[in-house]
Amino acid sequence: MNMEEKINAIKTWLGRGSIDIFGLPMSGKDTVGIRLAETLGARFLSSGMIIRAMEAEKNKHYTDSGELAPTDIFLEWVLPYFAREDLRDSALILSSVGRWAGEENQVMEAAEDAGHAIKAAVLLNVSEADVMVRWEAVQEAGTREGDEITKREDDRRRSVFQKRIDEFNQKTIPVLQHYQQLGILVPVRADMSRDEVFAELIDKLYAFITKPNF
Repeated sequence: MNMEEKINAIKTWLGRGSIDIFGLPMSGKDTVGIRLAETLGARFLSSGMIIRAMEAEKNKHYTDSGELAPTDIFLEWVLPYFAREDLRDSALILSSVGRWAGEENQVMEAAEDAGHAIKAAVLLNVSEADVMVRWEAVQEAGTREGDEITKREDDRRRSVFQKRIDEFNQKTIPVLQHYQQLGILVPVRADMSRDEVFAELIDKLYAFITKPNF
């Protein structure tokens, strides 16, 4: 079966449901998620983008140190998006929605109540060494161009970026273990080119939805 046929099968299976994408910082969650959303005709939602926008609007700084936003803030700012009227008829591709252990059940409940049940959780597998190399490359590129790379502290300071890695290991790994226990975790290699990662994602999702006893 070619990629187009696999994509059509995934789109039919997904319906108005959701796929939640996780991975270390700079593993490519947003890049992959946006491309998958465009491919499936879905909408893309990033909890990080939502929280940073709300922080800017409210002049709050929960995540400047690299730590995840407190769960009560996450629930207040992000969960209402599932019930938005403009998203009602769309499938959703999520980027790390519910990153702190204990948030996943409320995320799944809110998604299902809004008609966007989470049908798969994708883990973009890449090593800590690889994401650090990517981070260093971004710093070098910004220096060469003479431009500010980003307004995000975690993309300028090594210590804050490392804190984000630590937060993933301590708080998000248990979330992924929960999804694995539910049988909906889909691991995907992310140490390749963007096109190769995307092709791997489509292959793994297709294998997931067509596996026996699915």
